Amino acid sequence: MQKFKPSSSGTDVKKYFLKKNLKKDLPSSIVVFLVALPLCLGIALASGAPLFAGLITGIVGGLVVSSVSGSQLSVSGPAAGLTVIVLGAITSLGSYPVFLLAVVLAGVFQVILGLIKAGTIGNYFPSSVIEGMLAAIGLILILKQLPHALGVDSNFSGDEGFFQQDHENTFSAITAALGHFSLAAVVISVLSIAILIIWPKFKKLSIVPAPLLVVVLGVVATLLFAGTSHALRADQIVKIPVVNGFSEFLGLFTTPDFSALANKDVYIVAATIAVVASLETLLSIEAVDKIDPIKRVSPTNRELVAQGLGNMTSGMLGGLPLTAVIVRSSANVNAGGRTKMSAIFHGTWLLLSLLFIPQVINMIPLSCLAAILLMTGYKLTRISLFKHMYHKGWDQFVPFVVTVLAVLFTDLLKGVAVGMLVSVFYLLRTNMRNPFFYRITNEGDKKHIRIKLAEEVSFLNKAAIQVVLTNIPNETNVIIDGTNSRYIDPDVLETLNNYKHNAYTKGIIVTFENIKKHYTVPKLTNKIVEEINS
Repeated sequence: MQKFKPSSSGTDVKKYFLKKNLKKDLPSSIVVFLVALPLCLGIALASGAPLFAGLITGIVGGLVVSSVSGSQLSVSGPAAGLTVIVLGAITSLGSYPVFLLAVVLAGVFQVILGLIKAGTIGNYFPSSVIEGMLAAIGLILILKQLPHALGVDSNFSGDEGFFQQDHENTFSAITAALGHFSLAAVVISVLSIAILIIWPKFKKLSIVPAPLLVVVLGVVATLLFAGTSHALRADQIVKIPVVNGFSEFLGLFTTPDFSALANKDVYIVAATIAVVASLETLLSIEAVDKIDPIKRVSPTNRELVAQGLGNMTSGMLGGLPLTAVIVRSSANVNAGGRTKMSAIFHGTWLLLSLLFIPQVINMIPLSCLAAILLMTGYKLTRISLFKHMYHKGWDQFVPFVVTVLAVLFTDLLKGVAVGMLVSVFYLLRTNMRNPFFYRITNEGDKKHIRIKLAEEVSFLNKAAIQVVLTNIPNETNVIIDGTNSRYIDPDVLETLNNYKHNAYTKGIIVTFENIKKHYTVPKLTNKIVEEINS
């Protein structure tokens, strides 16, 4: 085997690592393509848009967004979290071309958000909440894919919310599926799961990706069951539009209606899509970085620009709004993807399959794709993760569990919002407990108390300080030391001054040491960044 020499030129280095990573990126891209294909179609169906629009969105997410993005493992495409917004927007705006204009404008807004560095909000999501979101997504994948593994696919929509578009919920859908399962689908999904577990253990055979083998098995099984009483129905198989010739393919595109630029409702829809899509993207990027084996950090501002350009392109071609999507991204990581080439290739496969092999794609049973997602879900919500979070303490475990349950029973954004509130509660409690240190000494009959304030004393510490001051006994000497404090909130300063002014009525003598009359908010982070860049 030829080894890489460090003395090689920059071009040689790029070629070496490109070749090395392609061995993992190419197989991974096929897995992501197979996972993305039915999701693109299902989300388009649930959104009330043409099926072709879902495929266009997936293609743009792979080819455009991934090319511009700084994230190596995230995969973009139509998002289940936007289906309700899209369905309502198409109805309220009156036509699909007018809605496409809103998608283009949403992309413009996202580019602006990226340029003004709004992506830094992604750095403030607590790790316990992100871990909880990942575990919840894993559980959702398992619960949502069980009906498809059993062959109940008539209402397939790629819906990740607890309450579904078909008026079922996650659990009622599983209960209904247990009573109407398809023997052929069950056989295919069980064999597929067995292959996904056993095949990777044979190192010499693992050059052929297990998910690809699963899809081949699915196609063969579909042909074998055809003509029997257990034959798969049309709604149990992938179905993409079949185009005859390039001219027919071009006829599927829809362009935005720019005559609606004066319609204020278009801007309201565009702003809504931009905000929701940006939040979902930032959450997904943060989550993907957590499960990246190499632990790379994605530039969030650049990601917003990439997503904006993607939405502008998607809207111009007739597609749906897109985001970075955790389901496809986690499938990419679990399949061994290493660089953004995996996501780019997945977009290429979507395009080529639509143009050249739609008949073959339309023989893939949804049950074998469900098996791939079931295994992905299992890896995201493994029991060891719950044990790890428990051992980190209640302040980490409780927000983690709350996030899991909230995402599971609502949707991604609402669940994360609930998890953030619980996490903030623990943060506030910690802050209120650590505003100062104190030492008590006695000189004769009189007590001396020295209260040494912390480095940062915010308004959150006001209540704790007031409680301590109120309970100081009469006839005490109190020294309040601000030597270590870089910042004391004005509310806290007012509390300290009021206490000093009134304490003499209790025989308490209060002395301030190194406490300023006014403090400015420290800008340490900006100062460090400036010094690094200078």
